[in-house]
Amino acid sequence: MSERIFVSLGSNLGDRENNLSKAREEIQKIAKIIGVSSVYETEPVGYKEQTKFYNQVIEIQTSLAPEILLEKCLEIETRLGRVRTIKNRSRCIDIDILLYGDKIIKQHIILPHPRMTERAFVLIPFAEIAKEIVHPEKKQTIALLLEQLAKEKLSEVILISNKHK
Repeated sequence: MSERIFVSLGSNLGDRENNLSKAREEIQKIAKIIGVSSVYETEPVGYKEQTKFYNQVIEIQTSLAPEILLEKCLEIETRLGRVRTIKNRSRCIDIDILLYGDKIIKQHIILPHPRMTERAFVLIPFAEIAKEIVHPEKKQTIALLLEQLAKEKLSEVILISNKHK
């Protein structure tokens, strides 16, 4: 039985929806995509003077270890044109591993993703495809974590498209 792995995708440069699509195509080469959320538009975090993001969450299965999966995701970002400069600046693609089964890792890779429970743009699409998943550290379901999120954060997330489901 393979682990349930969840990955978030984000883009705020160029054709944002196409960037998400290209990222899914590339991820499909290294993992099997099991579930895909709708696409949501959100305000940027940190540096606010930039275009809004398109975000979605996908569920994948792979035999790759978490550290290798992270390396492959970083390679995909680079192949799709991401240039890492200033933290939280505009980017054509951002790929983050949110959960890798119930693993808790605090070394080269940090799992679960340390800020996922603070972000409506992660929890809303995550709950759409797997609300029953239990966060390994918080011991609460994604649905409950989303319910506990501040209402103002929820209102910042706008459904753009559910055609990818």
